[in-house]
Amino acid sequence: MVLKIQIYSFLVSFFYGIFFYFTLEFNSKFIYSSNKIIKVISSFLIILFNSLLYFIILLKVNNGYIHIYFFLCILVGYIMCKVVVKKICNRR
Repeated sequence: MVLKIQIYSFLVSFFYGIFFYFTLEFNSKFIYSSNKIIKVISSFLIILFNSLLYFIILLKVNNGYIHIYFFLCILVGYIMCKVVVKKICNRR
């Protein structure tokens, strides 16, 4: 794979990690405030939506090549967003 496409895939994966954080936070609102059936359905739909969306994005970016370091970039984006949001919320 060309280096330019790999860098673009890294950036997309990183920002997808940030997006993933916010979708999980949105889903947590449903998990803690509803009954068991809605918890299971919303969790399943969020996981399905996130995985399909990421694979569709990778299909457009780099013809669907998946490497383990793309998933690590998602994790780094998720953790960095979590830390930043936590610092901002604790500052107030």
